Amino acid sequence: MRIAIDASRTTVARRTGTENYALQLIRALLKANAGRANHAITLYFRDQPPTGLFEESAAVTERVIPIPRLWTHVGFAAALWADRPDVTFVPAHTLPYLFPGRGVVTIHDLGYRFFPTAHPPSELRYLDATTRYSARRAARILADSRATQRDLTEQYGVDPAKIRVVYPGVEGLQRADQAHIAAVRRKYGIPGDYLLFLGTLQPRKNLGRLIDAFLSCNLTGFSLVLAGKRGWLFEEAIPALRLDQRSRVIIPGYVADDDIAALYSGATAFTFPSLYEGFGFPVLEAMRCGTPVLCSTTSSLPELAGDAALLVDPLDQDAIAAGIARLVSHPALRADLVTRGYQQTQRFTWARAAQETLEALTVL
Repeated sequence: MRIAIDASRTTVARRTGTENYALQLIRALLKANAGRANHAITLYFRDQPPTGLFEESAAVTERVIPIPRLWTHVGFAAALWADRPDVTFVPAHTLPYLFPGRGVVTIHDLGYRFFPTAHPPSELRYLDATTRYSARRAARILADSRATQRDLTEQYGVDPAKIRVVYPGVEGLQRADQAHIAAVRRKYGIPGDYLLFLGTLQPRKNLGRLIDAFLSCNLTGFSLVLAGKRGWLFEEAIPALRLDQRSRVIIPGYVADDDIAALYSGATAFTFPSLYEGFGFPVLEAMRCGTPVLCSTTSSLPELAGDAALLVDPLDQDAIAAGIARLVSHPALRADLVTRGYQQTQRFTWARAAQETLEALTVL
């Protein structure tokens, strides 16, 4: 078969979850294809990919379409009309409005439907229109979790049989050594023991309740590190802190890829009481780094965490505080969650995701 893949997200300089998903899945797809199927794959980019981003293969062609605006619906679509692939795969929500042949799309989450005020109005309209269209136009939809599959059915009336749940992988990260941990703590100004949150800083991450719960615990010598880029409505996501509280809540901003494992590894616990997640990458990444996890009882998080995390009601600030206190004061609980976490993450591999995706693309 001739497979077209939108690889435009893979060249983003500061990758978040969706961009990392596209990069890692495409890498694994190319490896799986070379090992078994040998389909002809064309990767389409918005920018020139750096050398070595993907392994070279006789079965793989790279095309750069350098237009600054309307890349998906004009540039990419025009290339598809010229190339006429058997199937087009877009790993991030939005199929072109007009393109030939069959399409497969990954829809990661419908967070904008549940938290519409967390997006600029123009972005909200675009997300709703393009996701609704993509869900209808696609021959098959890949969902990161059963929670997203359920949301697609409830919100857009998609037949569950059209949706295939393909869990992403979380390999690559591993526990950092003490020297790396110490260097990262110095780099980001973390003086002592800390609890960690990592993700885009926006209202649906529930950071206000997390901060208040942490401060109510009065943990001597501990700080709360809120790492990640600032999202829409950042000011509303982070409550105003008194002068005496500012040294206890550290907001270092975007974290470089090379520092993430050490930041997870150095934390006493990873705290992620998010209100909604299509797939909570940080939960599994923390487990990979040997860090015990506290996360929410909502959306996909119980499905991903299983019995390897301490689950709390994200709307109950007292429950979040009680969970934090338990983790900090019970080393045996932390050790048990670390062991369970390592076991839980073995379910999520890019090789498995690639094989299931390749089947979804070629058996329609």
